[in-house]
Amino acid sequence: MAGSGHVTNSVPREKPRIPRVVMSGYGVLLEKLRFALRTENQYVRCGLAEFLGTLILILFGCGSVAQMELSGFAKAQFLSVNMAFGFAVTTGAYTCAGVSGAHLNPAVSLSMCVLNRLSKRMMLVYWLAQFLGSFVGASLVFSLYYDAIYVYSGGNFTVTGPQATAGIFASYPSEHLSAINGFTDQVIATAALMISILAIVDEANNAPPRGMQPFMIGIVVLLVGLSMGFNCGYPINPARDLAPRIFTAMAGWGLEVFWAGGNWWWVPVIGPMVGALVGVFIYMVLIEIHHPMVRHKDDHEEEANEGRNPHYELVSTTA
Repeated sequence: MAGSGHVTNSVPREKPRIPRVVMSGYGVLLEKLRFALRTENQYVRCGLAEFLGTLILILFGCGSVAQMELSGFAKAQFLSVNMAFGFAVTTGAYTCAGVSGAHLNPAVSLSMCVLNRLSKRMMLVYWLAQFLGSFVGASLVFSLYYDAIYVYSGGNFTVTGPQATAGIFASYPSEHLSAINGFTDQVIATAALMISILAIVDEANNAPPRGMQPFMIGIVVLLVGLSMGFNCGYPINPARDLAPRIFTAMAGWGLEVFWAGGNWWWVPVIGPMVGALVGVFIYMVLIEIHHPMVRHKDDHEEEANEGRNPHYELVSTTA
């Protein structure tokens, strides 16, 4: 104390720590879950990876649309939505590329199956996981922005009109767009996307390093949005559009989500599938089949490489 003539050593208080019992208990729980839930079944592993990667794509992508629409373009613009979807693809791809190859899109999975890089059975697993991931991602965006959607729409969830909010989750055509032109839009945009993906992962071409491939594909998605987003918002992904549309039908918007735009719902489902096959054909005919033939490895080279860890390919798996 001051003036007492005694010197007291003040000991600084330690910061509060989380009890070891809690930390160790949580670690034990994680270990138990690891042993209880771990699987080496490739169908399950790839399905779970595609589910999570696609969920992240929808959460960030549709979340950016919600932020733009519900704020009246005060908190975001169409450019920011384009950027968000591009980076959402990148983030989703980094999440699952080492496990499933990060297709995140049934049209990409169909293309890989046609190229014999994915079995038909695995393609069905991918499709199911991608649709479920998109559905859950849409439900999370709805939960995140429920109050804002309710206030913005006055509690009336509408598909068309000045206070429409269904477009947060799925694509709808602009007033000038016919179904035929919309279908053409989706075929061209998805073909361009598929050509770019095949070029990015083509080791015989000028492919970027594998760790950069998800980033480059995200840039391609950004480019598609910047150049082809005016007509209908460039869905280019059947799971990204149909699963959230089904969610909105169940969450209060009703079956009008299918009737709106002249029964528009089928265009962003079938169009990307056709466009992906067109893109595969163009890249194969104009680029890939003309690569110089690579000699087969001899037995000594195969033995030398046998112990190395395999590198993943971003959009293919041979299961």
